[in-house]
Amino acid sequence: MAHTSLMHIPNIGFNHQKTNQAELEIIELCEVNHQDFKTHAPNQPHRVNFFMLIVIEQGSGKHWVDFKEYPFQAGSVIFVQQEQVHAFDFSNNPQGKILMFTQAFLDRVHDNMRLPSYTPTHLNNHYSPLLSLDNNNQSRTLSLLNEMAIELACEDGDPLIVMYLFSALSLLHRRLKRVAEVDNLSPSQSRMLSTFMTLLQTNFERVRDANWYAYQLATTYKTLNRVTKIATSLTAKQMIDSYTIIEIKRRLVVSKVTTQQIALDFGFEDPSNFVKYFKKETNMTPSAFRNHHSQIS
Repeated sequence: MAHTSLMHIPNIGFNHQKTNQAELEIIELCEVNHQDFKTHAPNQPHRVNFFMLIVIEQGSGKHWVDFKEYPFQAGSVIFVQQEQVHAFDFSNNPQGKILMFTQAFLDRVHDNMRLPSYTPTHLNNHYSPLLSLDNNNQSRTLSLLNEMAIELACEDGDPLIVMYLFSALSLLHRRLKRVAEVDNLSPSQSRMLSTFMTLLQTNFERVRDANWYAYQLATTYKTLNRVTKIATSLTAKQMIDSYTIIEIKRRLVVSKVTTQQIALDFGFEDPSNFVKYFKKETNMTPSAFRNHHSQIS
């Protein structure tokens, strides 16, 4: 299980130079386990600014994603969205592959072919990042990853082939997900949602008014609500609150900043209003949440 006594959350970026700007990389899970990282420990909570698809071939354990543990075994696929905080579990020496890719890569794919949007469904409490594959779909998943790796390694490799293989993998996994987790956004709606999330990531500490975000997007509150509901089953306001609460939880657990300071950071001049807001969304006070998770190791 991930230790939660860190002073801060390390923010891990994508290595653009290593991939020669391909914006996609495939590595073995054991590489992460055995590599000596100077900036963070992979088995401790850390934030990633890219997407990760972790495919487990052997072994078992529990992957930590935003305050929840998800048990994995051979055939499990764990999807970590950009900006999520997660931690690996190497206690049983799991084997597998990690597919890492950026929003820039997704934008290129969307420009060239049909692909379901990678929407922030993790903000919905009913979402799970875990997908279990049977032997047939595990074999197909690994074959597609291997073909991607081969094409990436070719001197005259074609980025379009990688995109088609990636799209095939995404569509295969999409078909296996529960219907409630699948979105049906049009290209214009996907762009609106992406812009909304970018705005939210920048302004969530000071603005939690859905009408303000709709205005910034040059659209109506009703239109923004329709897009967020299609993508996540949440209203725009529910998405804003969910995103904000996750960020507050992260700071409560992995920093030693006082709850009063966190309240100020999020624009609550009166700490009691901060407590009411957090308790309304979580049924716990900030202090109770921090105490509960600080005991986990």
